[in-house]
Amino acid sequence: MTRTIYLASVAISAISANTALAQTTYELDEIVISGGFTPVEEQRYGQSVSVLTAQDIENRGILTVQDALRAVPGLAVSGSGDNFTQVRIRGGEANHTLIMVDGVQLSAGDSEYILSGLDTANIERIEVLRGPQSVFYGSNASAGVVNIITKQGGIGLEYGGSVELGDGYAASARFSLRTDRGGLALGVSRLADDGYDFSGSNGEPDGTRRSTVNLTGDYDVTDRLKLGFTLRASDEDYAYDDTNYMARTAAEYVVDDPTQTSKRKERSGSLFAQYETLDGRLMHRLTFEGSDYEQSRNGGTPTKAKRSAAKYLLSYGLDGAAVVSTNHLLNVMAEWEQDSSSSNPEYERQTNSVAMEYRGTLANGLNLQAGLRYDDNKTFENDMLWVLAGSYTFAGSGVRLHASAGTGSVNPSYFELFADSYGYVGNTNLKPEKNQSIDFGVEVPFWNDRGLVDVTYFHTDLTDEITSVFDPATGTSTYVNESDKSRRQGVEITGSLQATDTLDLQLSYTYLRAKNADGSVEVRRPRHEVWLGATQQFMQGRGSVTADLRYVAGNYDSQFFGSYDVAELPDYVTVDIAAQYDLTDTVQLTGRISNLFDEDYSDVWGYATRGRTAYIGLRAAF
Repeated sequence: MTRTIYLASVAISAISANTALAQTTYELDEIVISGGFTPVEEQRYGQSVSVLTAQDIENRGILTVQDALRAVPGLAVSGSGDNFTQVRIRGGEANHTLIMVDGVQLSAGDSEYILSGLDTANIERIEVLRGPQSVFYGSNASAGVVNIITKQGGIGLEYGGSVELGDGYAASARFSLRTDRGGLALGVSRLADDGYDFSGSNGEPDGTRRSTVNLTGDYDVTDRLKLGFTLRASDEDYAYDDTNYMARTAAEYVVDDPTQTSKRKERSGSLFAQYETLDGRLMHRLTFEGSDYEQSRNGGTPTKAKRSAAKYLLSYGLDGAAVVSTNHLLNVMAEWEQDSSSSNPEYERQTNSVAMEYRGTLANGLNLQAGLRYDDNKTFENDMLWVLAGSYTFAGSGVRLHASAGTGSVNPSYFELFADSYGYVGNTNLKPEKNQSIDFGVEVPFWNDRGLVDVTYFHTDLTDEITSVFDPATGTSTYVNESDKSRRQGVEITGSLQATDTLDLQLSYTYLRAKNADGSVEVRRPRHEVWLGATQQFMQGRGSVTADLRYVAGNYDSQFFGSYDVAELPDYVTVDIAAQYDLTDTVQLTGRISNLFDEDYSDVWGYATRGRTAYIGLRAAF
């Protein structure tokens, strides 16, 4: 196992705030930015959502997005080493989850986005929506959405940064300047992780180097017109190990190979103009966005994927109130989207879509959300998607019921359509995968609102699932659509408790049964996942200690060696501890130990995971 000691880290931030000018404000509850075509209050939202705040991430000492997501119920995070990490929501495939930064897709439209080195520097919050989101976000959002929202800064000047030294380093800086009419926010980060040997043979470490720049801005040109933009650029170099398909055991399958390297370039951005009329009752928003994704291996010719989209959104307050405060909101959207890949330069996909959403707050605490989308696909069959959700809060007790149902779709990837390498041959006759899902749950406060527990049941039927089949006559594999339904169902439980004035407790548990159309178990989707978190403050709040415990059981994966069968991986428990202490009003001592008991475990057959790793450092704020 790899044992690493992070010797020091220093974080410096300085914040000065100016008093905002008087303006009209609306008192709203916690907002889910990604919950529809426009933001929605969390208590009015009927679908399942989890929000990880910057404070949550800081308390746990988390450095990467993939590690932060392991605490979210309904998510299975697994990796063939840290440089190839996938996220599956409620038993869906990895390409059924759409991952975005500031609302812009990262995958450039083609298949899934692989998490590797995506750091948590300069992130304000991460919203995870579980259940079909295709009505709002199109293909690749059939199981859910992960939207990473960067820090925009408050009124006045804010700036700061961090640096961490040791076995590799991590550094970040941010700057924002904002007035009551708008502002700019710049964030830069560099993650240099020397890594560990994915083969587990104590060979050459497989490290990651990633640099990221985020720039966002918005400005109220007039009282009615707002303009804005987002820009993001990220470059990554990483190493990985080779595999031996003649291996007979898991230990022989992953082979240490220092020559295996890959490069990634990601570029994304958006421009928007928002104009309101009728005293805010009618709002127009025009958005242009695009993303480029480029990856090469071992110095070879890179594969490039591109996505462009234009969207017009009309929002109207049906009850005469402004869009931001109405109890009855109508959203109507028209979108043009196109993507392409250099893997087949003569082929590109285009979709023209129209959609509408109604959100209403009715009497006695009842909230409804309904959406409908029609996709005019130039490549595949046209499609109609829908979603219906609702929540009801009982007056007095605070108990909230929530439920949703909807459909989603996922287009075949370019590799599935046109593969001609790695022993695969594409199938141009593939159809999009489609799913129909339901969930319902209850949220119950207890102990004078010091605690909250939510229990949710979900069920999904997936049709036309794309799977690979091997043809012994040709010695190659190809892809086909399954003829029967694949089913996923389970239960998610989340809980939080302010046990004492200084002790916070958190819980998430997922029970999942995910089956292929033939009844066999789906791989890399654990039957049981438990996460427990506890934060204890001490010395009148000057210090705190946070402990995370994660238990995983019933996880199956394909063995690409020996009998080439699907087999269950061993259960495991990991424990992480993070601590911080205010040495002065401006200087904070920090530390963390991940995998405290040096557990030897794996989420993917043959691939080792990182051993016990310790961090220690300082953080300062002025």
